[in-house]
Amino acid sequence: MERQESVNFHISLSRQSPKEFRDNAEQQHIAAQQKAALQHAHAHSSGFFITQDSSFGNLILPVLPRLEPES
Repeated sequence: MERQESVNFHISLSRQSPKEFRDNAEQQHIAAQQKAALQHAHAHSSGFFITQDSSFGNLILPVLPRLEPES
C-alpha cells in the first residue's frame, strides 16, 4: 500500500504546472522557516509561543500564561 501511495504522489507531482510546483515549493520553504522561528523563540526565550496565521504576517505569536491568583 505504501508503494502505491508513493507512486500516486510522484504521478500527481508530474501533473503539476510549473507555477503550481513553484507555489508548492514556496509553501514548504515558508513552513520550514516558521518551524525554525518557533524553535529559535523557544530556545532563546523564557516565554511561550504558538504558531498562528495572522493578518499582519506574524509567523509566531507570544502567549501569556494564565496564572491562578495566590490565596
